[in-house]
Amino acid sequence: MTEYEQLVLNEIEHWRKQLVKRPSIFGQMTKQAQTKLNTLIPQKAHDIITDSIKHMVKATLVGSYVTTNKKQPIGDNLYEMDQLFFEKFKSFQKAAVIEGAGTGVGGFLLALTDFPLLLSIKIRFLFEVATIYGYHVEEYEERMFILYVFQLAFSSDTKKRQTYDFVCNWNEKKKLVTDVDWYTFQQEYRDYMDVAKLFQMIPGFGAVVGAYANHNLLEKLGETAKHAYQLRYLTDRGIINPDSVSENH
Repeated sequence: MTEYEQLVLNEIEHWRKQLVKRPSIFGQMTKQAQTKLNTLIPQKAHDIITDSIKHMVKATLVGSYVTTNKKQPIGDNLYEMDQLFFEKFKSFQKAAVIEGAGTGVGGFLLALTDFPLLLSIKIRFLFEVATIYGYHVEEYEERMFILYVFQLAFSSDTKKRQTYDFVCNWNEKKKLVTDVDWYTFQQEYRDYMDVAKLFQMIPGFGAVVGAYANHNLLEKLGETAKHAYQLRYLTDRGIINPDSVSENH
C-alpha cells in the first residue's frame, strides 16, 4: 500500500464512522415527523410518486449513459483518478448551483422543475465518476452500484448503514441485486430533499436557497461517490479486505 493509499484509507475510515454513528435526537425527530406525514398520504398517491420517480431515474440512467464521455482520461493510479474526480466534481457542482439559482428565482412552479433537473445532474455526475475510476457504465451491475451510491448519499441514517454494507461488500452483494426497491428509494430521497429544498419555493429568496442547497447536495454526493469508488479501487485490487472497513470492524 502506498503512502497516498494509506491516507485515503484513513479518510474512508473517518467517513465510515460518520455514516454508522447513531442518529442525533433532531434527526430521529425529523424522520419520525416525515414518516408520520407520509402515513397521511393515500397509498395510491405513494404508488403514483414511486412509479414516476422510477421512470424518471431509469430515463436519466439511459440519458446519462448516452452523454457520458467513455473515452475521458483515466488515471494510472488512485492519486491520478482522485485528481480527475476533483476536476469533474467542481464542474458539476457549478452546474448544480446555477440550476438551483435559476429554478429558485421563480417561486413554486419553477421550483418544481428543480427536482428532475437536479436529479439528472446527480446521476450524470455519478456516471462520469464511475468512468474515471475505470468502471464500465454499460454493465447493468455498474448502474445498480450507481443507484446504491446515490442512496448512500441521500437516505436516513438507518438506511445509510444498510446501504453502506452493500457498497462496501459489492462484489458479494451484487449477486443478490436484481432491481432497486423503488418505493424505499423514492421515500428516502423525498424525505432527504424536503428538508433541504423547502425554502427554495419562496420567490426571490428561493434563488439564494436553491443555489446554496444544490451546492451542499452536490458536496454530499461528491464526498460519498469519491469514497465509495476509492473503496472499490482498493478492494478490487486486493489492497484491502472489505472487512477492514466494515461496520463491525
